[in-house]
Amino acid sequence: MEEDIETRLKSADSEVRRIAVMELVYSDVEDMLGCLLIAIADSDTSVRTEAAKALEGVEEDEAVAALLQALSDSSEEVRQAAAYSLAELKEPRHGAASLKKAAAPDPFVQAAALRALRELRVPQAFDCALSALAGDSPAVRREAVGVLGYLKQPAALGPLTRIATQDSDANVRRAAVGALGYAADVDVLPALTAALSDESWQVREEAASTMGKLLPAGAEPQLIAAMQDEYWQVRVRAARSLGRMKVAAAVPSLIEALGHEISNLRKEAAIALGEVRDARAVPALESALGDVDPDVRKMARLALVSIAQAA
Repeated sequence: MEEDIETRLKSADSEVRRIAVMELVYSDVEDMLGCLLIAIADSDTSVRTEAAKALEGVEEDEAVAALLQALSDSSEEVRQAAAYSLAELKEPRHGAASLKKAAAPDPFVQAAALRALRELRVPQAFDCALSALAGDSPAVRREAVGVLGYLKQPAALGPLTRIATQDSDANVRRAAVGALGYAADVDVLPALTAALSDESWQVREEAASTMGKLLPAGAEPQLIAAMQDEYWQVRVRAARSLGRMKVAAAVPSLIEALGHEISNLRKEAAIALGEVRDARAVPALESALGDVDPDVRKMARLALVSIAQAA
């Protein structure tokens, strides 16, 4: 079977070569890496794409170098496959090679290299990511935010709070709001509060979620107000955070959410009320025992048990 695969990798038919690359990953071919390195330089786009996918998780230096080179391939499909594979790297020793690409003039190459650096968490990536925040490409700025979030250095808080509230791209603002989840609440509460009023509901949703991770003192009124957001997704995150923070003042808003048409929101409201453990919620939770959604009924029942235990 091994000789068969290696023979087919040299076939004049590109489809035969492509399928051989796919099978190669599950074979016992001794020089699998060597075969993949040849395939990623194949004349056919589909073969190169399969080779780039197959190199995912291969930590050999030659594989990383080939993937970094493939970021400049003429085919977008190949470039994307290489970028995804590089993002799966786990060995910090590959940071140096990725750092070089992170300074490339091509925004796609730069963004892909930054995405790879995020998981590697090499300290040297900090300055590179910080510089990339000033770039013109939203994709580059978003990946730079990811690097800074993973590195969790206090020096990044200032730039991240600025990006979270001022960047022109909603996806970048959302990423920055999420990255602030490692910070001390006293440093980032103003930025998160501002993000709860962002024009993009995804940014507001992320802000509500991040507050639930930080549990910042003083965030309660903003989160309660978020329970009236026009998007139920924001309300879900706000309810979750209010429950974690055990905000008694949120009970009326959470009870109201128990009657919302979206079952996910009703479920989160029931969970939150169980965490707050306020007896005022008992009648509403008892009514929720007849909800059409089994998950809502289950969470309402658990919430009632939690409140009874706290009495």
